[in-house]
Amino acid sequence: MPVTIHWFRSDLRLFDNPALTVAADSGQVIPIYILEEERKKNKGQTISGLQQTHTMGAATKLWLHHALSSLHADLQGNLIFRCGNADRILKELIDETSAQQVTMTRRYAPQESERDENIRQKLQEKGVKVTIETGNLLWDPEQITKLDGTPYKVFTPFYRRGCLAANPPRQPLPRPNINFYKEKEISSLTVDKLHLKPSLNWTDGLASQWDISEYGAQAALQQFILSAEPNGLSGYAEGRNFPSRAATSRLSPYLKFGQISPHQAWYAADGHFNSSDKNLDMFRSELGWREFSYHLLHANPQLKTTPLQKKFSHFQWLNEPQHLRAWQTGQTGYPIIDAGMRELYQTGYMHNRVRMIVGSFLVKNLLLDWRHGEAWFWDCLFDADAASNTASWQWIAGCGADAAPYFRVFNPITQGHKFDSDGKYTRHFVPELADMPSKYLFNPFDAPADVLQRAGVSLGKSYPYPLVDVKVSRLRALEHFAALPKGTSSDM
Repeated sequence: MPVTIHWFRSDLRLFDNPALTVAADSGQVIPIYILEEERKKNKGQTISGLQQTHTMGAATKLWLHHALSSLHADLQGNLIFRCGNADRILKELIDETSAQQVTMTRRYAPQESERDENIRQKLQEKGVKVTIETGNLLWDPEQITKLDGTPYKVFTPFYRRGCLAANPPRQPLPRPNINFYKEKEISSLTVDKLHLKPSLNWTDGLASQWDISEYGAQAALQQFILSAEPNGLSGYAEGRNFPSRAATSRLSPYLKFGQISPHQAWYAADGHFNSSDKNLDMFRSELGWREFSYHLLHANPQLKTTPLQKKFSHFQWLNEPQHLRAWQTGQTGYPIIDAGMRELYQTGYMHNRVRMIVGSFLVKNLLLDWRHGEAWFWDCLFDADAASNTASWQWIAGCGADAAPYFRVFNPITQGHKFDSDGKYTRHFVPELADMPSKYLFNPFDAPADVLQRAGVSLGKSYPYPLVDVKVSRLRALEHFAALPKGTSSDM
């Protein structure tokens, strides 16, 4: 019977996995996960001390450890683990088992897609069939282009004229019946021997807050679809902006690791919601933003380090390590900012509205390079992927595609009152302000002395003074941005 190796990467699922289905339909299957060697960056490939290529962050490693453990169990203990050069490992496994085919899910980061193409060519030269299937995007970059064949640079036409005008995404596939290769025993590491779990205290409680499995992904999706308003999809269009409401899907980590597919998310509401429902339309458009980010990355290999709007290469960022550290640790003196940064550090996640607020504060009020924020999120977020994380930071900094205009500066005080009016979210993550009345919760530095005393707050001791004045720092930011060379987003 023919033997096929399925190489798991960012498709750690059995349901709706086209490449795995091809393997299962072809004969015996050898499932393998290879922890690939991280490529050494060339000398000089840093910008302000920031790494130019994406190596795994600590949160990614932790999630991956648990995701692989779960997948190994789902595959009845048949998942092979190896570590090293993927090209060499695949060739060795082919020689050992006489496998005739290798299947894999397409990747889009430029270095990864280039590596996959090199592996494809080398294996085909050996007479091995290589099948690369689309499984982690709804539409491949080649499918969605402008009339002149160039990629879109603005989201709305990308999504409305491009994606929605194209053929609908395919329907999700069932879980395949897999006939595992059993002719000889294949050596394998254990998950623990991959040494993915970081030896950092802050990760100890993160994994316990999530069901890091394919089942957990499907359960999260179903809960989102079936929850009654104002939670879940029923209240998504409005509720998604309020961090204390359970109105978001929290699927982003599962999508990143491929424990659920975007096709499953796209079609899950069928039979529960009308296709014209505003909540469903908004949710699908957020999946569209994910597509947009990957298409941007595919077209712009230097997305991680180079502003899409070239004029931003001249921007004079400040060098304030103490301000950066205060932002990272949730000690800025602005409660909604500090709540978000502490949520990130304690849970490996941050509500999207709060991501925009903390991002705006870093790059506009503190005038710190957006790449510092991208790097911190990359290390701490479970869902930080090479496309969405970077594209989102470029968006908030104003230097990306379809970016927020430079004069749009989120005020952390008004944003707090607007989107966390009862203070439930902020008080949870900034407990030292739990007894602060709502009037002063987001600006405790304006509270009278007797109010602070009754709330048990001592500014500068139990809670910090603000790093900057939001009004003064906003004006400073506008001056810096206005000094940029004139240009438009078309200079990408």
